[in-house]
Amino acid sequence: MAYIEFNDVVKGYPAGDSTIRALDDANFTADEGELSVILGQSGAGKTTALNILGGMDTATSGKVVVGGRDITDLNHHDLITYRRNDIGFVFQFYNLIPNLTALENVELASQICADHFDPAQTLEKVGLADRLDNFPAQLSGGEQQRVSIARAVAKKPKLLLCDEPTGALDYETGKEVLQLLQDICRDERMTVLIVTHNSALAPMAHKVIRFRSGKVVSQETNDHPTPIGEIEW
Repeated sequence: MAYIEFNDVVKGYPAGDSTIRALDDANFTADEGELSVILGQSGAGKTTALNILGGMDTATSGKVVVGGRDITDLNHHDLITYRRNDIGFVFQFYNLIPNLTALENVELASQICADHFDPAQTLEKVGLADRLDNFPAQLSGGEQQRVSIARAVAKKPKLLLCDEPTGALDYETGKEVLQLLQDICRDERMTVLIVTHNSALAPMAHKVIRFRSGKVVSQETNDHPTPIGEIEW
C-alpha cells in the first residue's frame, strides 16, 4: 500500500454563482521513504495538494490517506496534532524568526514534539555547525534555507513537504539544497515531497507526479534517481 493516497480529491472555491476547482478529481500515490516531485505550472493545483497533505487546508471532497490514516475528515484539533507530529514543512521563503538564532529557531520546532532529533546535531548535518549562534540576518539565503530544513527535519516528521524550496535561491545554492533533501530522504528514510515548476528536476525523484489544471495528468516511477549534482538546467 502506498504511504500517500490522493483519491478523487476536489478543492473548490466559490466564485459568484460558480465554483473554481483548484483540484479537480486529483489522484496520485507516493511511497514511504522515497522522494517524490510534483510538477506543474503556476495555478496547476500542486501547492493546494501539498497544503491538504500537510493539514493546512481541507479537501471539498475525495479522500486523502497518509500512512494508512484518513486525514480527510480530521477535526481542527486533530489536524493541529497531525501537523505537529507527522509533518515537516519547508517553504520557498524561509519563515525564520528574526530575533532567534539558528539554533533557537530549530529548538522552537523540536520543543513541540516528544520524539525529535537533537537541534544542534541536525544543524551540523545540514552543514551549519559553525552558525548555531547566528541570527537569520547574519546568514546567506542558502544558509537560511538550511536552517529552515533543519527546523523541519528536527521534528522527526514522517512526511517532509517542500514548496518550491529553491525558488528564492541562486542556481548553485539551489542545487546544494536539493542535494541535501536527497540525502535526508536516503539517510533518514524520510518520505519527501517536493513541489516545483522546474521539470529538469524530474530525474532526481523516485516518482514524478504532473499536475495540470487541477488534475494529475501523469505519474512516472524511477528506480534509479539521479544525484542532483549530475543534473543541469
